[in-house]
Amino acid sequence: MVVEVDDADAVTRAALRRIEDDPDMSPDERVHANGAVTEDTAEALAYLVDPFGLVGEVPGTELAQASWSSERIEYDPDSPDWDLDEDDDDEDDEDDGERGYE
Repeated sequence: MVVEVDDADAVTRAALRRIEDDPDMSPDERVHANGAVTEDTAEALAYLVDPFGLVGEVPGTELAQASWSSERIEYDPDSPDWDLDEDDDDEDDEDDGERGYE
């Protein structure tokens, strides 16, 4: 998934509100979380997006693990460099051959 953040400050503010409203978070956890979301927009986004909520109701799926990473990029969806399906097909073909699929 590619997410473009147009207003990093709004994302950070929303994450800080979510942390403040979390009744299960200890004061020590709250201090750590506030620092993390203030320093990194990806961390703020992680506090706002629940991976289980994204796939929990999708038939035939079970969330085994979720992780986050981020980097600042110039994203152009019309650029041939962003043809994500092209790379996926090549990797799938290689994986199939390694597993003995025909």
